[in-house]
Amino acid sequence: MSYARRFAGALAALTAGCGAPAPPEAAPSFAVTRAAPAAPSEPVAFAVNRAQLTQGGWLGGTATGGIATLTLDGKPVPVGPDGRFFVAFDRDAGTRATLAARLADGRSETVTLPIAPRAWEIEHVDVAPRPAIPSEAFRRIRAGELARIAAARAKQTGAQGWRQDFVWPARGRISGRFGSQRIYRGEPGSYHSGIDIATGGSGAAFVAPADGVVILAATSPFTLEGKLLMIDHGAGLNSAFLHCSELLVREGEAVRQGQVIGRIGATGRATGPHLHWSLKWREARLDPILFTGPMG
Repeated sequence: MSYARRFAGALAALTAGCGAPAPPEAAPSFAVTRAAPAAPSEPVAFAVNRAQLTQGGWLGGTATGGIATLTLDGKPVPVGPDGRFFVAFDRDAGTRATLAARLADGRSETVTLPIAPRAWEIEHVDVAPRPAIPSEAFRRIRAGELARIAAARAKQTGAQGWRQDFVWPARGRISGRFGSQRIYRGEPGSYHSGIDIATGGSGAAFVAPADGVVILAATSPFTLEGKLLMIDHGAGLNSAFLHCSELLVREGEAVRQGQVIGRIGATGRATGPHLHWSLKWREARLDPILFTGPMG
């Protein structure tokens, strides 16, 4: 059996029944190319361990020995000492992504990954969008907040939580879904960048969905996010928890999966108590439910 067929079969098995909210009507095909023909017994450059090949999804794999560099769409992807790696796909990703490996002997291997589109929850509203005209004071404050968020996401802590199966940080009613969006008389508003969990009131505890290191703990509420907690899970993957009433960990602290790290609230711009949990890999915004599975 050819490598392309084996890779296709492995991906089909890995992605079957993953619970993506809106699977595509027809999954696109993909292809494997090599710079030179491979001998029948020659190992492939990388293998897929687990995957959610859809917008807002991700892929975890293992690179074999002898790999010099790995890239996703031309951008470098770090590979762990054991060959493990992680990549992810933005909410608005196109239908293809290219995973390429260059081997130590100069050969190369490329896989074209099919990224399934999603049928997002879209609400059409017959009103014009309300223009936001922030004051100069707000702009100054907001610029400082955004700078702190960017600096936090730039930190590389060496955390290894990205290797784990994620758990829900809290249990409750899902009051806002990732990717949902309003269209105001044909003009798209901002889409919802995370998932909202309503627990019925302030003060309920939430836990770390995976191991990590605290990269931001804003005990003084930000204008929009309120008391904001950010956890680096390593490999470019991080979680953000918004609107907290209390933060129970400090910047630089290592946390373990399932550890209580804060309490749910309604600080910042929130209409009621809930936990907004968002996940980001580099600049790609991801769907948390594709990491945890349904709450059940």
